[in-house]
Amino acid sequence: MQLVTNSSEMQSLSLSAKKAGKTIGFVPTMGYLHEGHLSLALAAKAENDLVVVSIFVNPTQFGPGEDFQKYPRDLQRDSVMAEQAGADVLFCPSVEDMYPEGFSTYVEETRLSNHLCGLSRPTHFRGVTTVVLKLFNIVLPDVAYFGQKDAQQALIIKRMARDLNLLVRIEVLPIVRENEGLAMSSRNSYLSPEQRRQATVLHEALMEANRLVDSGERESRRIKSKMREIIASAREARVDYISFVSRDTLEDIEELRGNILIALAVFIGETRLIDNLELDLPSGRE
Repeated sequence: MQLVTNSSEMQSLSLSAKKAGKTIGFVPTMGYLHEGHLSLALAAKAENDLVVVSIFVNPTQFGPGEDFQKYPRDLQRDSVMAEQAGADVLFCPSVEDMYPEGFSTYVEETRLSNHLCGLSRPTHFRGVTTVVLKLFNIVLPDVAYFGQKDAQQALIIKRMARDLNLLVRIEVLPIVRENEGLAMSSRNSYLSPEQRRQATVLHEALMEANRLVDSGERESRRIKSKMREIIASAREARVDYISFVSRDTLEDIEELRGNILIALAVFIGETRLIDNLELDLPSGRE
């Protein structure tokens, strides 16, 4: 596996690969890799000639007081894991390389970003779309792989690719979970053993929502109430949001019909965790 730390070198490498007729699969990450990231790299390996995994803790997607400085970083560990998952190139640019002095151009999606995490993190998705577009322009992927855990992010990246006529296909792969149901996340490393136990309430709440829907419940407010009860059983849990939204528009839905995303963000202590569940329901009244 080749380590590349300069964007110009990465771009040249990608251009050479394309001239040789190779396809490029790309997995953008912020590092501290886990099985969820590795599932994306394995999928990329199965479908492409060259697999690039990037590690870049992007400062522009962190708001004031968030965890940019303490975000977990371990390049040596990540290098071993990425290579074992089949990565051919590990791209690790510096902040100075990605945001040179005088940087003043940003990419902003203006509809989907105004829901869910965008309400409590108002500058977050501008940072995400900006850095992802830059990475696409550097790596030049044919296919880019994202995880369903960050469902809103994946939808926004898809919209950006469509709206800006990007020559990249976006693939979104299922959430990978710990044995107890907790969605894998680099931020799980912040949790103490007791907090990790408490954090299982996110998945438990989603499973209860799924059970209620299967039993015929269609009023989102009733399901939310049950979900809040489950989350409140964890002593250190604090709900940021529980939302039932359209998977296409992310607009709130009161009576559940059609393609639904149940999304939630919950603080366990000081750590903010997200999770979600997709449902496909009849579009008309039952």
